[in-house]
Amino acid sequence: MGTLSLFFRLMAASISGQARYPASALLLTLGQFLGTGIEIVAVWALFHRFGEVQGWGIGEVALFYGLVNCMFALADALGRGFDVLGTEFLRTGTFDRLLLRPRPLALQLMGHDVRISRLGRLLQGVLVLAFATVQADIAWTPSTVSIALFAMAGGIALFLGILVLQGTLSFWTVESLEIANVLTYGGVQAAQYPLALYAQWFRRVLTFIVPLACVAYYPVLAILGKPDPLGGPAWVGWVSPLAGFVFLAAAFGAWRIGLRHYTSSGS
Repeated sequence: MGTLSLFFRLMAASISGQARYPASALLLTLGQFLGTGIEIVAVWALFHRFGEVQGWGIGEVALFYGLVNCMFALADALGRGFDVLGTEFLRTGTFDRLLLRPRPLALQLMGHDVRISRLGRLLQGVLVLAFATVQADIAWTPSTVSIALFAMAGGIALFLGILVLQGTLSFWTVESLEIANVLTYGGVQAAQYPLALYAQWFRRVLTFIVPLACVAYYPVLAILGKPDPLGGPAWVGWVSPLAGFVFLAAAFGAWRIGLRHYTSSGS
């Protein structure tokens, strides 16, 4: 209970610090909303021109888009500490102070900098979900809502795991490698479209290496009640989000290895 109390106090302190400059926080949030809004305009332009893409309509793809962006917005808000681990903690020696505190490092980093601006992407994702509900005539029953929430939780765990791996690399590189953005922002872009549209080798990457399909594609099929064009059984969407939690556990396994290799900055 003490650990959770500290975590929420860190979150409150981070949000309070940003709220001291409300104009800045509002403009950053608006920038996130408008900046990511360009992506949904591109999706709309694609379907406005071609109508459907291999049997997928804009309402169905909007469901992918909304879910994935909500997942990433929440994970990005919580994982900022891992993103800046090398530059703000390891290089400056601040990480040593975290090690002295009798609280889990992960929670300290997760509560370090909870960005209000991520609400812009989250709000946009919610609005697109509302659009998808109307456009694709989605019936939100207790079962479909439970699938969506489970997929959301698994997706947050998956994206948070990617950020944890990014932070783990900093133990060897100090600088945060931009290759991690291929898995975060690139992963968001890839998961916004049905898995069936991609080549077979890429589908395997998105399913078995970075299991984005498990938290987006298969749950969305279950919500829509649509058969998988790739031949997957209907029950997969009910259990596949578990892959996100498995990925997060593996990421923290790598994190512990990184911690064992950490040497103090000497400051």
